[in-house]
Formats: sequence, structure tokens, C-alpha cells
Amino acid sequence: MGFCVKPNFTEKLKHNFQMAHWSYDEMQEAFNFSLDEFIYFGGYPGSANLIRDGNRWRRYVRDSLIRPNIEKDILQMTRVDKPALLKQLFDLGCGAYSGQIISYTKILGQLQDAGNTVTLTHYLDLLSQAGLLTGLQKHAGHEHRQRASAPKMNTHNTALMSALGNYTFLEAQSDRSYWGRLVESTVGAHLINNKPDGYAIFYWRESPNEVDFIVTSGDKILSIEVKTGSKPAQRHGLDAFAKKYPQTISLIVGEGGVPIQDFLLQPIESWLE
Repeated sequence: MGFCVKPNFTEKLKHNFQMAHWSYDEMQEAFNFSLDEFIYFGGYPGSANLIRDGNRWRRYVRDSLIRPNIEKDILQMTRVDKPALLKQLFDLGCGAYSGQIISYTKILGQLQDAGNTVTLTHYLDLLSQAGLLTGLQKHAGHEHRQRASAPKMNTHNTALMSALGNYTFLEAQSDRSYWGRLVESTVGAHLINNKPDGYAIFYWRESPNEVDFIVTSGDKILSIEVKTGSKPAQRHGLDAFAKKYPQTISLIVGEGGVPIQDFLLQPIESWLE
């Protein structure tokens, strides 16, 4: 299997064509990645031969992947009045908050010269179009309520999250909370990168209940809860969502459910059949 290069933002705008990041099965076949290696190092083939040298790998992802994507692909192709803000938003959303729901108010409080929520929403859309970071909206049944919701940040490739973080591969595995975020971000990236046309990805939350991911296609709904660790899987969020949307198909990914590697190896549409 040869290398494929993700088309840059320019090509996406010109041809409306996007090639996804490499998937788990591709990285496994080409580079013999284990599941844990894919969760941490993600799906960039160009960096695969550097994973035994963590510092060098991190520099490569930052300097050869992140910087060109933002400074050239986005900033040279579309008007960005506050480029420093866009970079801060990426660092915060991808490095600190991927896999988490964060209000725009909290985001504004952590960024310099942050402007307003309209600016942040626009910049988050640009980052999503560039295949870097998406702010998933809450599934609410009405589009205007979805757009007004606090976004759930999810990187398109966990290499970006790991390269911006302070954890080595072994340290990340040892911190169960952080590793849980990486696993959840891996599942989210798989959904974002591989969803077929006509599918949409959300999260759901009605306090005190929450579901990690909601996948919709027409009238079909799939609710997904990602579980890591040794504790028995809890279904409170899935059950609450199913009461509100009885047609939903509920799925636990991870401990007590479908193994993570099995989920990553299956097309998304197969879970809605």
C-alpha cells in the first residue's frame, strides 16, 4: 500500500473533494500499528516511521502537518481577520478539549482577543473544512437549537491531540482519564472522517444524562456510548435517549460492548442496518 496525501484546503475548495485521514485498518496493514498506537499516534502515514522517537514525532506533526495546514491551506485561501485567534482555537480545542463539550463562554474566557461567538463558530467551521478540528453540535431535533448549543470538540486525527499534549505514549496509557479522552476522540474521528453522504454526527445531553455520539441518516438514529476502564458499562444516557427517540439503535463501544478495534474496522452504515 503506497502513501496517499490528503488534498490541501485549496484543492478542497476547487474540487469539493476530500480524502479522509488514514484509518485503523490502513495503518495496521501498512505499518503494523497496534490499536493503542493508532489511538495515540493517529492516522498520518508520513509520521509512522518516527513513533519510536516521541520528541521527533511530535515536532514532525507540529511543523510538517499542523503548521502548513493552518498557515498555508487556511490563511492563504480564505480571509481570516484574526489568524492568531484561529491558531489559539485550534490549540485549545484539539490539544486541551478534544472529546469534551465546552461552552463558547468558556472558550472566550481562555483566548486572547477572542472577539465573539460568531467569529469562533466561523473559525471552527474553517478548521473542520481543513480536516483538523470539528465542533459537534448537540442533537436537538431543530437546527437552530443545534447551532446555539455548546460544541463538543473532536479532532479529525488523534495525532494532532497527542502532538499538542504533554503526554508521552506510555504516560498517556497510564492516565486513564486522558486515555479515555483519546479513545473517545478516536471513535469521533472515525465517525467524522468516514460518515457517508447524508449522515450527520452529533452528541446529546440533557442533564444529568449524556450520549457521546449520535449518528443520523434520514429517520435512522444510532446512539453511541464509548467506555474505557474496568467498571461495568452504564446505560443511563443511552436509555434516556432511547426513551425520547424510540427508533434509536443503542451501541456501547469499548468495555462491555463492541470492542473498539471491531468498531473501527466496520463501515458506519453497518451499525444502522
